[in-house]
Amino acid sequence: MARSDPPSAPYAGMFQGQTAWIFSDGKAGHEAQVLGVVEALGLQAEIQRVEIAGIYKFMAPWGPLPPEAPNGGRLSLDPPWPAFAFATGRTTIPYIRALRRRAGLETYTVILMDPRTGANSADLIWVPAHDRRRGPNVISTLTAPHRFSPARLCALNTNAPPRIAGLPRPRIACLIGGPNGYYRYSPADEERLVDALAGLAASGAGLMITTSRRTPERLAARIKNSVAAERAYFWDGDGQNPYPDFVAHADMFVITADSVSMTCEAAATGRPIFIFSPSGGSAKFDRFHSGLASYGATRPLPPPGEPLPSWTYEPLHSADVIAAEIAKRWLRRAEMLPGLVKAKS
Repeated sequence: MARSDPPSAPYAGMFQGQTAWIFSDGKAGHEAQVLGVVEALGLQAEIQRVEIAGIYKFMAPWGPLPPEAPNGGRLSLDPPWPAFAFATGRTTIPYIRALRRRAGLETYTVILMDPRTGANSADLIWVPAHDRRRGPNVISTLTAPHRFSPARLCALNTNAPPRIAGLPRPRIACLIGGPNGYYRYSPADEERLVDALAGLAASGAGLMITTSRRTPERLAARIKNSVAAERAYFWDGDGQNPYPDFVAHADMFVITADSVSMTCEAAATGRPIFIFSPSGGSAKFDRFHSGLASYGATRPLPPPGEPLPSWTYEPLHSADVIAAEIAKRWLRRAEMLPGLVKAKS
């Protein structure tokens, strides 16, 4: 069981000393979403990583928990139960459903992302606005929660690392994804992206470039070779990941359309986001990008040679919005059932 101590949060007084179990499938992106909300609530996080195999993994999220191995190979759901429990990811849902049955009103349960099960799987379910699920215990926000809170961004902004501080302005964070089940990167798409980034560097901007596990090696190499070293900081995976500083110190962003989580994190800054769209897409991705464009956070990346406009918008901090809704609903339960749910004074 891993442990994460939260920073200061507006609900720290209400939930002082209280614990949240996080059922995790081990995916870093899923854990970051939940930790963003847990930290916003000021809770002590205890991460319980789920391991389900065989038929039980196949049956998730609808199926039962796997049987407990003689050596205690399954996570314990025994009391003392936490004040809150969170889950995200298909294989974690059997655990939070089982905990809800056992702990009852002692634990407030939350699922992030559509659990693909009934509404009674948890007390509250969060989904992004581009998902279709809705209901009395369902809330949605334009962006996904993450750990780039206002306090963290402020702290990161106090001191730019020398390699970033030495770049010319505007500093543009170029967050590059790659092919997935919906987007393709054709040779023409790769050519457009390389030309666009090379054009930005030639215009005098300073580029902070990071790729992802999905980025084809040939594309990463072409991008790196297309920009002058004195105008670009290309992170190739060596040393400490500069991504948090890229986000905090960017004057604007260029992000590929397949990279939803990076777009959500960039939207926490209130700075311009330009979207590069490779071939493909889906109705769900279209709804996501349409929502952010209508909000005023994103615009399509202009063709090479065209100037990049600048604008601002109110930063999107979905973790705070979700935390506020959890606190409101939990407090309502505590007021209605004071003998079972005890609020901190």
